[in-house]
Parts: sequence; structure tokens; C-alpha cells
Amino acid sequence: MPAQITITVAGDERSVAPGTTAAEVFEGDRSVIVARVGGELRDLAHVLADGDVVEPVTAEEQDGLDVLRHSCAHVLAQAVQQVHPTAKLGIGPPIRDGFYYDFDVEEPFTPEDLKALEKAMQKIINEGQAFHRREVSDEEALAELSHEPYKCELIGLKGKGDAPESYGEGAEVEVGGAQLTIYDNLRRDGSVAWGDLCRGPHIPSTKLLGNAFKVMRSAAAYWRGSEKNPQLQRIYGTAWPTKAELKDYLDRLAEAEKRDHRKLGRELDLYSFPDEIGSGLPVFHPKGGVIKREMEDYVRRRHIEEGFEYVGTPHIAKEGLFHTSGHLPYYGEGMYPPFDVDGMDYRLKAMNCPMHNLIYRSKQRSYRELPLRLFEFGHVYRHEKSGVIHGLTRVRGFAQDDSHSYVTKEQAPDEIRHLLDFILGLLRDFGLNDFYLELSTRDDEGEGSTKFIGSDEDWAEATAVLEQVCSETGLELVPDPGGAAYYGPKVSVQARDAIGRTWQMSTIQYDFNQPSPDRFALEYQAADGSRQQPVMIHSAKFGSIERFIGVLVEHYAGAFPVWLSPVQVLGVPVAEEYNDYLWDVLSRMRAEGIRVELDESDDRFPKKIRNASKSKVPFTLIAGEEDRGNHAVSFRYRDGSQENGVPVEAAIAKVLAAIEGKDQVTTAPATD
Repeated sequence: MPAQITITVAGDERSVAPGTTAAEVFEGDRSVIVARVGGELRDLAHVLADGDVVEPVTAEEQDGLDVLRHSCAHVLAQAVQQVHPTAKLGIGPPIRDGFYYDFDVEEPFTPEDLKALEKAMQKIINEGQAFHRREVSDEEALAELSHEPYKCELIGLKGKGDAPESYGEGAEVEVGGAQLTIYDNLRRDGSVAWGDLCRGPHIPSTKLLGNAFKVMRSAAAYWRGSEKNPQLQRIYGTAWPTKAELKDYLDRLAEAEKRDHRKLGRELDLYSFPDEIGSGLPVFHPKGGVIKREMEDYVRRRHIEEGFEYVGTPHIAKEGLFHTSGHLPYYGEGMYPPFDVDGMDYRLKAMNCPMHNLIYRSKQRSYRELPLRLFEFGHVYRHEKSGVIHGLTRVRGFAQDDSHSYVTKEQAPDEIRHLLDFILGLLRDFGLNDFYLELSTRDDEGEGSTKFIGSDEDWAEATAVLEQVCSETGLELVPDPGGAAYYGPKVSVQARDAIGRTWQMSTIQYDFNQPSPDRFALEYQAADGSRQQPVMIHSAKFGSIERFIGVLVEHYAGAFPVWLSPVQVLGVPVAEEYNDYLWDVLSRMRAEGIRVELDESDDRFPKKIRNASKSKVPFTLIAGEEDRGNHAVSFRYRDGSQENGVPVEAAIAKVLAAIEGKDQVTTAPATD
């Protein structure tokens, strides 16, 4: 054995004794909770080898935070089996903002159960139990975990060679690698307190979790995500590096609850989700219809300004069309089952692109026609699982502002620049100004690579074009390996809302497959007379109009900018005798295209003002004797401030200017 081995630590070469662990390398730095060795996350107890490249990982970066949260999930599972000894373990991965763990228990968890579990978790954390990794064979794991049927099922799937992504969401934290491992929680005296099948890594000690965690809620969940499997009980939790960060997160959740678009949709009478129609199929009420119409009018006009031609396609098509496009083989689970029409199978469309390809192919095309840009509001239907349906932000039927640009390869970079400029301008018009880009590419290795079609050369060229154009914007570009569509890479615009949450908004996808001879055989005649294949670029600006509305409701907390507000001016007379005067003013506004209402109810004036505030209307127009005598009105704003004695002509101009400028109006203008 050599006297010393050479490793590289955070870029610096270092000689250390054989048997040195990652923990010893970072001794004294308590912020390091796990190490990255040769690009792979490892426990701090990992013994280093000659030539290893080692980097510290803290809970301030996502990889470290995920490890912290997954360790907390183990503490939760240990607590559940302490309190409910017959509970069987499912899967417990880290997720965005926290973690969950699934359990097979006799009775669903109650709020009181969750409080008891949180107390049991704190005791385990305070014990300072160490996470200890040990390797086991498949046979050893099956024997040791014979009392855990769900763990044994995962081990069996691994033994059969099934792809890890087929095991179910989150299963990769259990059996995703070639080598099975079990993590034991060791007490300070070295005795085993509990253990779980897990790939790891984990934090060194439960003590690091402190009191910066919380058990959030429970829900039913099917084992491995299939309705055909047993229904388990899922407990959600969250964990953060510090108590202060936990508090900030809980404060954000409380604010998000106030902004929940499902709740605000009811309160503001915008839309509903009738059971009689079905899950994930919303209906828009008149006020919600105003917002939807304004959005449609805006984006239709903007597409025409950007050189797109408006087209229309049906809601159903013969099944064969979706075989040609590749959607049925690669996306069939997201489509509704076939139904018979005149002895042939038809499908509800889940996407518009196959029909746009038929429009392109309806006649011979010349290079002089390119770019050819087609656009429509296409209503599509996705067979989403019932467990993921969520208000307007995850639905089964929705309208897409779907467009397809047919270009030469040489034109593709400029077209993508054009689309990105279009998209970013649109988002800014709707009040979203903080965004970054995400580049979704294919998996090049493993089982996941089989879901992508096309040559390596085509993928490399398409990815390079998207990456180059995205880099030119100066926006942050985040990689998303494996997130591409089956037919080509894509870039998505990720927008942050008013409380810092990120939403995936618009997308641009580079498609060299659907135009190919194996699919739709799209062609154009080049300048030299040859027949060439165009590139097809998919783009959706809103994506789903329904989802975009849901995001906007939460972003604005229901208080829309004036141009989008269902009611832009609400008239509130000080007393009934001023109804006619105020209605005359509102009628003049309505003649200018302003959306107005008059509160003619029998309520007293203070209650009318409270109702106006709850309705989140941008301008409340008040009139009393002084206003009537001066041919003026008074403005009351969302924050309760007022601007009195505004002449009627100036009042109309003020509202029209706010609409034209797409202004967000919340308070009275400052005065000298």
C-alpha cells in the first residue's frame, strides 16, 4: 500500500494517507454535508482513492439540499414505524421544496397523527443517529427485507433488468444503481435503531436536521403511480438548512394559499370545475371569459404582427395520423382511448402539429415561402391522471396558442431568435419580468435514450442551435438532460411570479423528425431546383391559455392590471340620488370601450366600498353632491387611497391611459 495517495480537492492537488475519508478532507467545515467524488455524490464517510477529484457540497446548493431532505424522509419513515409498527414502507424521495414517503397503514393518517410523528422525528434527530451505508446482494436484501413487500417488489424489478424509470416516481432513490445498499441509523452506542433500502447518500448525522423541518400533510397515493396498485398513504414534509429558511418557506406558503387561483376563481366568479362535466375540464364564467377573450385577442393580433397566418383544425382525427407523427408510439399514454367512427378508430387530438403538417403538405412549397408560419387556438385533450389535476394549472382539456414555423436549416437560428423575442415581450406585457431559460435535451445513455428518435448528428445540430441562440439573450441557461420531446430538443422560458415561485411558461422546440420522409415527408423546392426537407419549429407563447390564466391569478392575487380586469371601473354612489349622475359618467366610459358596472344595491355606502375592495376592481368611482356639482368624480384605489374632484373628461382619459399602457394601478398618484 502506498504511503500517500494524490487527490484533487476543490481544484487543488493534495497528498493524503490511504483510507482518508471525505469527512477528514473537509474536517472543520461544518457546512459540508456530502461530497462530490468524480462527479458522483458520496457520503462523507466515503473512503477516497488515488486520483479522486473531490468537491464539497453544502445544503445551500440543490444537490446538498436534496440529500438533507431525503435524510429527513428516512427520519420520518423511522418515526412512522415507531408509532405504527405494522406500517409497510413504500418510496420516499426528495421533491421540490421538501420530500414525501409512502406507507401502507391500516388507517389514513389524521392531523393528530402528523403532530405525533413530528414529535417522534424531533426525538430521533436529537439523538444524533449516524447514517451508515452497507452494500448487500439482491438475495441478502430480499431476505433482510422480507417483511417489506414493496421494497422486495422493487428489488425484483431490478433483478429482472427493468428500466429504473419504469419502477415508479422516486424509485431511483431506492434501487436506481447496479449495487443495492441499505442505510442503517446507528445510535451513539453503535446499535442499529432502524434501516432502509436506499442508494444514498445521506448526511452524517440526524443532528444536522435540527428543528428546521416540518410535517406538512398526508394524502392518498397509488403504489408506483398506477391506479391498478394498492392505495398507500403519502406524508409530505419539508426540510431546510436553517430554522429561518423554514420560516420563510412557511410564510411563502401562507401567501401562496391566499393567492390560490382555485379559491380566488370562486371569490371573483371567474371560472368553476363542475363535477357534471368531469375532472380537469373547467368552464369560464362571464368575468373569467373577459380575461380569456382579452388574452386571445392580444395573442392573435401579436401573431399576425409577427408574420403568422391563422389556421383552424378539428378536435378529432383518424388514429393513423398520430402514428405518422410518432405521438401514439411515444406519447400514447397521454392521449384518450380511440373511439369508433364509421368502423375506423379516431382520437381526440392531444396536439395540433400533425394537422399543421397536413396544411403545409397540401401543396408544393418553394423556398420563397419560407419561413412559413402557421398559428391557431387549438383545443387539445390530454389524458392526465386524476392525481395530478390541479385547478387551471393542470387540466385535461385546454386551448393552446400553438404555432409552427417551417424554415430552412439556415433560417432556423434567426427564427428561434424571432420567437424568443416575441415570447419575452409577451411575458413582459403580462407583468412577468423575471425569467431564465431551460434547455431540454435527450438522454444519450441508458434506457431513457430509447424514447428519442433521430440521428446523433441531427440532435447535436439542433441542440447547438438552441443553445447558441439562448446564450445570446444573456439570460441564465439551465440544462435539463432527458427533458426533450421525443422528436427534438426544446427551450422553455421559466418565469418567477410575484412571490418568487417558478412556472414553466412558453416553449420552443426544434423538430427535424416530423418533416422527415419517415413521417410527413415535407419538402420545399430550393433555389437550385432540388427538393429539400424543412425544419419545423414548434412554439407556444401562453402554452395552455387556461394554465396561463391560473398563473396570472396567483401572480396578481386576483388584482389584475387594468387592461385585463373583468370590471375596470365600478361606480359606487354615496347615496341613491347620485345613481343617475354616476351612470351617465359610466355610460360615457363604456362608449369608449371601458368595462364598467354600477353598484345599485340597497347596501349602505360603507358596505359597498368593502364589496368593491373584495372585488379587486382597479378603479372605484365615487360620486356625491360635491362631485355632481363640479361635474367631477372621486377615485378610490385598491390600497384605500383616494383622488377627489377629478373632472369627468380627465377621469375618462386616466382610465384609457391605464388600459393602453397595460398599467397595474393600486394607489392614488402622488401629489406635490
